[in-house]
Amino acid sequence: MSQLAKKLRQSPTPAEARLWQLLFPLRSGAYHFRKQAPIGPYIADFACHHARLVIEVDGDSHFTPAGLHRDAARDRFLTGEGYKILHFTNTDVLENPDGVYSTILAALETAHAG
Repeated sequence: MSQLAKKLRQSPTPAEARLWQLLFPLRSGAYHFRKQAPIGPYIADFACHHARLVIEVDGDSHFTPAGLHRDAARDRFLTGEGYKILHFTNTDVLENPDGVYSTILAALETAHAG
């Protein structure tokens, strides 16, 4: 699993690379994000363990019946582990970065307040 996570970290999609840039102010502040973070049998695109937040950037393969089934199973597992999951499409990240950032910030503030 760690070899796969390492490989994924070394070759991010354009949307994953953009989201990592968006997370920089948060990473250099109070929140430590990991990319391609193994959690149980799954690899989360981005995870802030302290805030129990997982961020997934979903490309076209996530919207097939098989992709939707895999995502639902992963989300059930992660929710059971106490994580909140945010899903953004590649298009969201690339064309609405301010909205994506605001959504992430609100989730982090909610986690911090709770």
